[in-house]
Amino acid sequence: MKRIPITRDSDRCSACILSDICLPIGMSRQDVALLDEFVQERVRISKGKVLFGLGDTVEAIYGLRSGAMKTQLQDAGGQVQITGFVLPGEIIGMDGMGNTTHVSQAVALEDSEVCVVRVEDIDQISPSLPVLQQQFRRLMGMEINRSHQMVMTLGTLRSEQRVATFLLNISSRLATLGYSSRNFILRMSREEIGNYLGLTLETVSRLFSRFARENLIYIKQRDVTILDKEALQELAGVSCD
Repeated sequence: MKRIPITRDSDRCSACILSDICLPIGMSRQDVALLDEFVQERVRISKGKVLFGLGDTVEAIYGLRSGAMKTQLQDAGGQVQITGFVLPGEIIGMDGMGNTTHVSQAVALEDSEVCVVRVEDIDQISPSLPVLQQQFRRLMGMEINRSHQMVMTLGTLRSEQRVATFLLNISSRLATLGYSSRNFILRMSREEIGNYLGLTLETVSRLFSRFARENLIYIKQRDVTILDKEALQELAGVSCD
C-alpha cells in the first residue's frame, strides 16, 4: 500500500465529485469543510492486495475514491466467501466498528485508492459535528440492509434470479455514481460472482450465455450491455426502478 498525505492542493471532500454519495452526503458546506480537516490521508492499493484483514484492529473507515474492492470471509481451512463488492463513493470498513476488530477482509479487485477517516479523529470531531453520527447510522443501516438482501438472494432465489438481481444491482449502483446503467464493465470475475451468489463458475457462465441468447444482455468478457432491463427485472422477480 502507498500512503498519500492530503495537502492544501489536493482534492478535499468539499470538492470531490463523489461527495453527493460518499460520507458527506446531505451535509452542509460548513460541515463538509470541517470534515476536510480530518481527512488527511489517502491510500493506494494495488490489485490483489489487502486493505485490511480479518481480525485487524479497526483504525479507520475508508471511502473508495477509485477502483473496486471486495469484502470476504475466510475460515481456518482457507475457504473464502465473498460478502460484497465495493464501488467508488461507497464506504468500506464499517464491519468492525462495534467490536474494534474487522470481521472481514478487504481486497482490491483492481488498482484502487481510498480516503482514510481515522477512528480517533471521528471520536474527536463528533462533538462538534453531530451530523456525522447520523451519517454513521445511515451507513450502518445500509450495511444491515445489504446483508438482509444477500440472505434473501441466497436463500430464496433460483440461480437465474440471483444472476439477474446481481446485474440489476450493479446497474443501479453505477447509475447512482453518474455512470451508464446499461453499459458497464464488471470489475469482478465470473468465479467471484459465483462465490458471492453461492453458484459455481460454470453456472454463472451458462446463465450469462443464456441471457445473451435471449437478448436480455450483450456480454463480451467483462463488458456488459443490458438490452432489455424490463425483462431482466421480470426474471429477477423484483422492481429495480
